[in-house]
Amino acid sequence: MKAVSNNAMFELADRLKELREAKKAVEEELKSINAEIDDVEYRLSELMISSETQNFTRAGTMFCLSTTTRASAAAGMKEELFDALRSKGFGELIYETVNANSLSAFVKEQIAENGDELPDWLKGLVNVFEKTTVTVRKAAR
Repeated sequence: MKAVSNNAMFELADRLKELREAKKAVEEELKSINAEIDDVEYRLSELMISSETQNFTRAGTMFCLSTTTRASAAAGMKEELFDALRSKGFGELIYETVNANSLSAFVKEQIAENGDELPDWLKGLVNVFEKTTVTVRKAAR
């Protein structure tokens, strides 16, 4: 009886080891594919920008340029940013930290309200950049 349970245990142990090795190989392949996606997306967005092409359809798929404003606390200025947000009445953005998406949306709103410029009280406290990506979706018929 013990030999049977040992055989089953060893078979399962071998299978577990095989599966973990397969998972590791797939994760490495996924990293490689994601890196290639990032590279191709960057190159396509650059071509679309330089040719002033906002979107196009190919083989039933629509490719669209999408620009997102991102903001993050400037290096070493996190506490100063928190103090500035609190003093200007935006303390509700802060929990234990500021959610990156909430901060980005807030900064984008502040820029829009300030004539397409970062308000003086936020200068030096946040880094703002735009990221252009290509969205892909099935084209409407």
